[in-house]
Amino acid sequence: MSIFKRFYPDFYSKTTYSIDFEKLYDRGYRGIIFDIDNTLVPDGAPADQYATELFQKLRAMGFQTMLVSNNKEPRVKSFADVVGSAYVFRAKKPGTQGYLQAIANMDLKKEQVIVIGDQFFSDIWGAKRSGLCSIMVERIGKAEPPEVRLKRVFELPVRIAYFRKHCKTDYSLNV
Repeated sequence: MSIFKRFYPDFYSKTTYSIDFEKLYDRGYRGIIFDIDNTLVPDGAPADQYATELFQKLRAMGFQTMLVSNNKEPRVKSFADVVGSAYVFRAKKPGTQGYLQAIANMDLKKEQVIVIGDQFFSDIWGAKRSGLCSIMVERIGKAEPPEVRLKRVFELPVRIAYFRKHCKTDYSLNV
């Protein structure tokens, strides 16, 4: 067993926009918690057409959505207002408080909620610590704050171990 297993996502997808959300719905998920930066848009970018259309599609399918971010409220609120989602700001991921608040706001059971994010040490580990299923996506952009770039250096051994174990030939797992 890998010492890094606690950081491993349940699923992997190249991008948020390539996830089969119909399959997730068929599996009983009714709530989706998203990270924002480098999961839905490049770091610091406003909500774009792809994000807006995705959230419209998810609502039409019957999903509830929550944005759970370590960012301050102005960043998270401005994004949430455009895509039409509820949110938790300053979530202190990988802590559990933001995730548990999101679940409570959606009034769903943990088994009905899935987390989508681009960082092993905040998004995925926080989801695991909260008892939630998770999907890891590749970061969208290259620009990131220094503290995130440093975190990526420490995540590298986890990334290598994960892909060696789970993605031997095809770097995507079916969701």
